[in-house]
Amino acid sequence: MRLPRLVCALLAACCCCPHATGVPQNTEVPAVELVEAEVGNTALLKCGPSDSPGNFSHVDWFFFHKEREVLIFRVRHGQGQSEPGEYQHRLSLQGPEATLALSQVTPHDEHIFVCKSKRPRLQDYHMELRVYSEYPLIPALRAVATCVGRNGYPIPQVIWYKNGRPLREEENRVHIQSKQIVESSGLYTLQSVLNAQLVKEDKDAQFYCELNYRLPSGNHMKESKEVTVPVFYPAEKVWLEIEPVGLLKEGDHVEIKCLTDGNPQPDFTIWKQNASTREMEEKTTNENGILSLQPAQKQHSGLYQCQSLDLETMITLSSDPQELVVNYVSDVRVNPTAPEGQEGGSLTLTCEAESNQDLEFQWLRDKTGQLLGKGSILHLNNLKREGGGGYLCMASAPRVPGLNRTQLVNVGIVGPPWMAIKEKKMWVQENTAVNLSCEASGHPRPTISWNINGSATERNLDLQTILSTLNVLVTPELLQTGAECTASSPLGRNTTIIILELVTLTTLTPDSNQTTALSTSTVSPHARANSTSTEKKLPEPESKGVVIVAVIVCILVLAVLGAALYFFYKKGKLPCGRSGKQEITMPQSRKSEFVVEVKSDKLPEEMGLLQGSNGDKRAPGDQGEKYIDLRH
Repeated sequence: MRLPRLVCALLAACCCCPHATGVPQNTEVPAVELVEAEVGNTALLKCGPSDSPGNFSHVDWFFFHKEREVLIFRVRHGQGQSEPGEYQHRLSLQGPEATLALSQVTPHDEHIFVCKSKRPRLQDYHMELRVYSEYPLIPALRAVATCVGRNGYPIPQVIWYKNGRPLREEENRVHIQSKQIVESSGLYTLQSVLNAQLVKEDKDAQFYCELNYRLPSGNHMKESKEVTVPVFYPAEKVWLEIEPVGLLKEGDHVEIKCLTDGNPQPDFTIWKQNASTREMEEKTTNENGILSLQPAQKQHSGLYQCQSLDLETMITLSSDPQELVVNYVSDVRVNPTAPEGQEGGSLTLTCEAESNQDLEFQWLRDKTGQLLGKGSILHLNNLKREGGGGYLCMASAPRVPGLNRTQLVNVGIVGPPWMAIKEKKMWVQENTAVNLSCEASGHPRPTISWNINGSATERNLDLQTILSTLNVLVTPELLQTGAECTASSPLGRNTTIIILELVTLTTLTPDSNQTTALSTSTVSPHARANSTSTEKKLPEPESKGVVIVAVIVCILVLAVLGAALYFFYKKGKLPCGRSGKQEITMPQSRKSEFVVEVKSDKLPEEMGLLQGSNGDKRAPGDQGEKYIDLRH
């Protein structure tokens, strides 16, 4: 029989306990007094042998729980006080000898109790409480189910079934006890009780009863509903389960739990083997007895084992050790750690990682995610400025889906500052605040300065790129001079020129039949000193539909005129080949009905184009076409 763990702690010095480790050989073993009590009775725990002096005024009582002392009772000036906990309402003080009375003893009270007296000062006194109970004679049969048939006549016959098969009386196995009650109406009420010795195999059995009786119409039968009876039986085997099943990786939520083939399930403890000492150590579980690893880490790998204690039989069972493997990828490293290369040169990056699985390596650009290559080595040839920035090495385990780790390294392309844009235009309005931006890169990373005053802020986009934003007020002077930012580093300087384009809104009078037009003024930084901005209004585009309709109408009018001339010619009213002019004879009602005008290609005075640096130009759609105006 295995010795209790707490007793082993006290006997460790004798080297006679299998659980004892690391106890000096010269440790003095304290005396332990054995106290026995029957279940339900009161156990008396004294604070020393019978010849100890009385009048204990300052005493503390403890009990050992998982190899540590837990305070349960105090004595101060002869008055006792229980500590909160499982013994709070079952402890009391008896007599001046500080005897501690523990009422309603149960098998759970089997502990080592310690009395520590300070007044008078005595050596700690240890007692081991053992609990016993006689086994009463319990009948082997138990009432499984009861069948009742009410208010019938004549008395029916009862048949019990288990899993569809009829049960019959069997000594020490099955006993059916039935009784009849005669109601005041003369009808019968039948009650039948099934008593049986249930075993483990009956845990899922279905029981029901059947009543058979005779009526003038013939024999009749009624059946009850099927019932399942709870069966309690001790465990014979314990095992350990790990969820989820399959390959596990760092970051997973892993649960380890114990199961037995008994009912109900006993109390469990879960142990893990220490990788250094090779000894099993108890792990802390939740209230359901489950060891939760969230998130799982590589140090959680190892051998685990379950132990169960059946409180009815006090039998301890142990499972077979089971190995938990948490797959991992860690310590991803890139060499060199701060790589640099000259523009046009080459560079080699190497990636390494730790894992319990075979690894594959991939190289990606940090910003775009573009795959650059596979393998632990990446060769970068003919380096360009655009090749600077972040590179990712991804180490992954193909056998374990989702298991990968990445490491970022920034590659610097050594060179003078490089501007994202050499020259750019901005559309602005006078007397408004605008943000001018300037982006530059280089290795080492440059600094940015402005040739005008304003509120500047900077932001590092990566290890070699910087973005400067200047908030300024648009003034006539700023429109004349423009803005310029300069990026500087120990390797050189570079600039970006910002040209400001003035934007205004011009609204024409209603008499001009024109809508509001956008007007702009371009101020060239090379010709601002001796020039002023001029403005021209943009012409409104003519409707192509109106032009097409006008052309069609003109063609029709010309056709009518041609037909009229031909008619007069046939009638002889139109001389031909004669000198002089003749008036076309037409009915009075038709005279002056049409007036045909051919307009010149001159543009209207109010129509104009935006003046550019090369002078006035026609709009692309303006080809100087003639048009016909039809009037009544």
